[in-house]
Amino acid sequence: MSSIEKVYLGGGCFWCTEAIFNKIKGVKEVVSGYAGGSDPNPTYEKVCMGITGHAECIEISYDSSRISYKELLTIHMLTHDPTTLNRQGADKGTQYRSVIWYKDGLEETEAKKIKEDAKSWYKDSIVTEVIPFEKFFPAEEYHQKYYQKHPFQSYCAYVITPKIASYRQKLENYWID
Repeated sequence: MSSIEKVYLGGGCFWCTEAIFNKIKGVKEVVSGYAGGSDPNPTYEKVCMGITGHAECIEISYDSSRISYKELLTIHMLTHDPTTLNRQGADKGTQYRSVIWYKDGLEETEAKKIKEDAKSWYKDSIVTEVIPFEKFFPAEEYHQKYYQKHPFQSYCAYVITPKIASYRQKLENYWID
């Protein structure tokens, strides 16, 4: 019997993270959005200016009978650089920080364990925040499924497509063809 659950992750540009998690078995839906800030009505423009405190993130709805919370966190920690503070590649600012939001004590424990495990995967210190979930704000419609809609747009073609190709091999057991 399937059980649909949600997890909230920030790992840089939500176009990138959404594109990757849309290829993972057991993931039912990925929504790009914002979380972790103080503005009650964040917009892309305000978040990009760094004035809201929000991070670009994704809300992943997944079938927990097909993929676990732990597996999703592991994929998250392997598909972005959790060692760079407020940066992913050329994207700079607090809105691009590495973060895992948890909804209860069990998720908090698992997130902290994955963060600890990830120390052995990277030579630099892990800066991923592990913080309580408060509220998720879906991004504007034009950001949703951006890579699927615009695969030949320059950012998609030169940044996201190579990431997907790289992670497809590393995550072949989880990948949807």
